[in-house]
Amino acid sequence: MRQLARGQTMVLATHNTGKLREFTELLQPYGVKVVSAGELGLPEPEETETSFLGNARLKAMAAATASGMPSLADDSGFSVAALGGDPGIYSARWAGPSKDFAAAMALVNGKIGDNPDRRAWFTCALCLAWPDGQTQSYVARVFGDVVWPPRGPEGFGYDPVFQPRGSTLTYGEMSSTEKHASSHRALAVAQFLKGCIAA
Repeated sequence: MRQLARGQTMVLATHNTGKLREFTELLQPYGVKVVSAGELGLPEPEETETSFLGNARLKAMAAATASGMPSLADDSGFSVAALGGDPGIYSARWAGPSKDFAAAMALVNGKIGDNPDRRAWFTCALCLAWPDGQTQSYVARVFGDVVWPPRGPEGFGYDPVFQPRGSTLTYGEMSSTEKHASSHRALAVAQFLKGCIAA
């Protein structure tokens, strides 16, 4: 398995400033420098795959090919048991072109309606792609419940309506340190660090 060297620059295949902030915080202690696809002016490929991992691989390969550097992509989303796993890979699309996640959270709650099943989970799939086409992939999930109304100003996306199992706080109420201790992204990044960061 190929590894990134300390001090090496890696492209994060995203234009999402929230994701860039989280990944920069998670990777900083390991000496990996992160530059986003947005900062490099790389286009966002259309996410045409049918799974989180497929979309992560598509985005990572596009960024690695365009930049000539190793590129890490994440595809993550929010799934609700009562909605058959939706919004899932379409989590961002439920927020519309204006990325209105307040409207997306309201849509989720409205679709659940009176259903007592509030179980939900976040999935994060990571793919590290190299310019020669080699890829390495990691997937993690965190389970919890949908709460309503949304709680907390922290995080982004669906964080204010997700209360992870074993916690009294939503992701929206947690500090970044608290969230990084247990989030789906943190768990996937831990797998990535174990496999891809040189000692």
